[in-house]
Amino acid sequence: MSRKNLFIGAAFALFPLTLVAQPKELVLYCSVGEEWCRAQSEAFSRETGINVLMTRKSSGETFAQIKAEQGQPRGDVWWGGTGDPHLQAAQEDLTQEYRSPSLSDVQDWALRQAETSGYRTVGIYAGALGFGYNSTLVTANPPACWADLLDARYADDIQVANPNSSGTSYTMLATMVQIMGENPAFDYLKKLNSNISQYTKSGSAPIRAAATGETAIGIVFMHDAVAQAVGGAPIMTVAPCEGTGYEVGSMSIIKGGPNPEAAKLWYDWALSAKAQEIGATAKSYQVPSNKNAVTPPEAPKLSDVKLIDYDFAKYGSSEVRTALLARWDAEIGTLGK
Repeated sequence: MSRKNLFIGAAFALFPLTLVAQPKELVLYCSVGEEWCRAQSEAFSRETGINVLMTRKSSGETFAQIKAEQGQPRGDVWWGGTGDPHLQAAQEDLTQEYRSPSLSDVQDWALRQAETSGYRTVGIYAGALGFGYNSTLVTANPPACWADLLDARYADDIQVANPNSSGTSYTMLATMVQIMGENPAFDYLKKLNSNISQYTKSGSAPIRAAATGETAIGIVFMHDAVAQAVGGAPIMTVAPCEGTGYEVGSMSIIKGGPNPEAAKLWYDWALSAKAQEIGATAKSYQVPSNKNAVTPPEAPKLSDVKLIDYDFAKYGSSEVRTALLARWDAEIGTLGK
């Protein structure tokens, strides 16, 4: 073979590898706030040249979409949102195993999420459940405990999300069951329903409503209440006295997605300290999972919160999560709001 033909042959041999090594597109399903979703997508595109097609939906909505697309997935990565539906997706074979070389850099609670799922998901941030109240509307004896939210003075003045669409609200449901036991928890939720004005679709919507004075109290993750306060709203953040659950916000690669190499590139990048520090620039104050990432000073200190030993494996399982949501629909959802 001539030197010219040898060169041409080598070029053709390498060309397919070049295509594989340089993916051009990523389809991202994002379940954090819209501003953070955009900031994260744009930063990844700048650093890699990969075009990100991003859709923002709540955790429950995204899980439902991925389940509906099983066998013909349109998305590559599900990034953010509470860990329970990510674990259910792993159990139902909707996501694929991937052991990123960056796993050695993450906190123990993030690694446990990966181990629990058979390395089909991983923790990317953490945040404690609580509530926030508008201090111009609640001026005396503000609520400090879950029990306080049953006070008749808050009739039709509390908002919380629907746990079918919201990972935040499912975390609340699972938290109450773990603190009280299942039957007492549903008794509590029935009483609380008298004070609920609206079950929102988004988990963070209740605190936005409290910030504008539409409602007095929003049940949310504490970092979402902090974000409103940082923005100038008269919101006070509460860690309930009885104890509370928490989320391990997670990330998963969708099984059979159209751009698997781009998905792995995103996964590795999203576990880096640099990528995880983007959240604070988008006014999101969760605790990052990378050990070397700077935790935003505004983030609630988990060490100061009375956290329960939240059983992610049990309450993220398909059987338990499906059963609790069905019971909520039958006993709470039918009460109407």
